[in-house]
Amino acid sequence: MEIARIRGEARQPGNRHANERLRRRGLIPAVIYGHGQAPETVAVSQHDLELVLGRAHVVQLDMADGAGKQYLIKDVQYDHLQKDLVHVDLMRVDVHERVEVKVPVSLKGEAKGIHEGGELVQLITDLEVECPLLSIPEGITHNVKDLGIDDNLYVRDLTLPPDVKALHEPDEIVAVVRMKKAEEVAPAAAAEGAEATAAEPEVIKRAKEEEAPGEEKK
Repeated sequence: MEIARIRGEARQPGNRHANERLRRRGLIPAVIYGHGQAPETVAVSQHDLELVLGRAHVVQLDMADGAGKQYLIKDVQYDHLQKDLVHVDLMRVDVHERVEVKVPVSLKGEAKGIHEGGELVQLITDLEVECPLLSIPEGITHNVKDLGIDDNLYVRDLTLPPDVKALHEPDEIVAVVRMKKAEEVAPAAAAEGAEATAAEPEVIKRAKEEEAPGEEKK
């Protein structure tokens, strides 16, 4: 498991204006909590955090005073446009404890139901799991090539690494192959019909042009 490093510094709890000043400096407000200790307010490098999001769950926070401890990225908040980072929660952890995290679910292969007029719909993109801190998987991958029309992929069908436990119900649906709705098929057929109709005037026009030279003048 990768442990990424991000830079940080201590900060005093502040209001919205104080947080905006931090962001202008390239820093994101953060809170450290857990293990029965009082919460700590810090600021972390936005650049460093953006580099590790999506590829690391545990980070080492290198503070300006030289201290460096490891924390679990527990929650990340974005602005109302879901574009810019505005806050992050870091949880104190011990290398020997089990933690709850979300890991991405990737589906590979092409479901056979697609060739039967269906479409693959993924309902769970991030799987909540419990596992040892140092055994957090980068993601869960499953081959869906055998899924036909109306076939479901359940949580129980996923192959998880040792010591990793899914926190979902076993019968929860991860993905399904379903028939395309009539309104999804109709536009394609209508487009083909429109192309054929548009071609007819062109054919008639060419036919008239070919006949024109042979007409006698009155």
